[in-house]
Amino acid sequence: MELFDNLAIGFQVAFSLQNLFYAFAGVLLGTLIGVLPGIGPVPTIAMLLPITYTLPPVAALIMLAGIYYGAQYGGSTTAILVNLPGESSSVVTCIDGHQMARQGRAGTALSIAAIGSFIAGCFATLMVAAFAPPLSEMALKFGPAEYFSLMVLGLIAAVVLASGSLIKAIAMIVLGLMLGIIGTDVNSGLQRYSFGIPELSDGIGFVAVAMGVFGFAEIIINLQQTEKREVFTKNVTGLWLKWKDFKEAFPAIVRGTGIGSILGILPGGGALLSAFASYTIEKKIAKDPSRFGKGAIQGVAGPESANNAGAQASFIPLLTLGIPPNAVMALMVGAMTIHSIQPGPQVMTNNPQLFWGLIVSMWLGNFMLVVLNLPMIGLWIKLLQVPYRLLYPAILLFSCIGVYSIQNNVFDVLMTALFGLLGWIFVKLECEPAPLLLGFILGPMMEENLRRALLLSRGDPTVFLTRPLSAVMLGMAVLLLAIIVAPSISKKREEAFQEL
Repeated sequence: MELFDNLAIGFQVAFSLQNLFYAFAGVLLGTLIGVLPGIGPVPTIAMLLPITYTLPPVAALIMLAGIYYGAQYGGSTTAILVNLPGESSSVVTCIDGHQMARQGRAGTALSIAAIGSFIAGCFATLMVAAFAPPLSEMALKFGPAEYFSLMVLGLIAAVVLASGSLIKAIAMIVLGLMLGIIGTDVNSGLQRYSFGIPELSDGIGFVAVAMGVFGFAEIIINLQQTEKREVFTKNVTGLWLKWKDFKEAFPAIVRGTGIGSILGILPGGGALLSAFASYTIEKKIAKDPSRFGKGAIQGVAGPESANNAGAQASFIPLLTLGIPPNAVMALMVGAMTIHSIQPGPQVMTNNPQLFWGLIVSMWLGNFMLVVLNLPMIGLWIKLLQVPYRLLYPAILLFSCIGVYSIQNNVFDVLMTALFGLLGWIFVKLECEPAPLLLGFILGPMMEENLRRALLLSRGDPTVFLTRPLSAVMLGMAVLLLAIIVAPSISKKREEAFQEL
């Protein structure tokens, strides 16, 4: 009964005219950005963060959440029609979705992607509503030692689940941790690694890092693409899904939803890992695996359901523990901090309107996305036909305005450009930038909890092992690292990422 009472509070908040407007604005912007190849939800949220400064906290978070799962929807449109992922978790949709478009079944592919995403999003939101309260109660028992150990476990899990080289993923997290401690030491008040530059006394802004390594770097990479994009515009018919197609795709939607709801909670994995896992499973259990890669509807339904369920489920660790499981949630932590909200279990007790209003807005947002996506497909196609050389100057301009407006400081824009160059180098070296952002956000939080735990224990480092919860989490982190370093497991991990 308590759950229904809480959801009633959420419906009351989410159905206000103001919050409905910002939910709609968020999903529309998210879809728009998801459709554009070269920008994903991370740079978009980073770019639009300054706009939310003047909004009430609930409206700001509803809008930012809408951008996130809106981009998950929009990315599938580009993947199907152009064979270019609008954002990273749509990579898998390209494989069969684009083949369906080439066979004149673009409408069917777009419909099943939208319906699968809607079903998955609704279920994952229900899971957030059901599991968040008990997890928050458990999190209230956490002390500084437990929070430090949890963050260590989260970062190691992010390393394990990151694609590519294990060594490179560790290096990126360490670099992120090092960048996070630049600025003023909270305890002593002394400058650390600021090299006498006054602008670095408060540290590097997370918006500059996110915009640089994700947004600017992605633009540079897209400008290097010389091949002409083939956009399927004439074959987008049959948007009303046939019962036969839905019946064939429904089991894949159910499996994808389950996979995404579980994997979305894991640090570093989220929507991308869910989509890859769903595609692999669908291919393995199919009666005729040879159809995959040639336009199998299950190859679109499963991954699209999984990435949307994963996107929604990633809110669980953020809202209950205050720990961001991926780069987008790291930015949500920044957004909450801007509005003087401490992410963690206290949000539910201190600000139930924000917590439950955000959850209910996810249902509304998913419904809005289905209504938006299919009727407006003509507009998205027109947008895809605009040459990228005309789009990128506008994207860069708005990005720079967003970064500058945070502190009205040109230095922030220069830092973003520097991180853009670094991001491009990371891509060339095949280093995934997401672990860097996670390390950057979690670094100061880890240091704070480490120092607090040592202060309370009077400098005794065994406090992390004598407290049961902390010891269990550190043990899991060591075990995870030991398993993944094993040659046989490491080889299988590399094969799993290369298989697709």
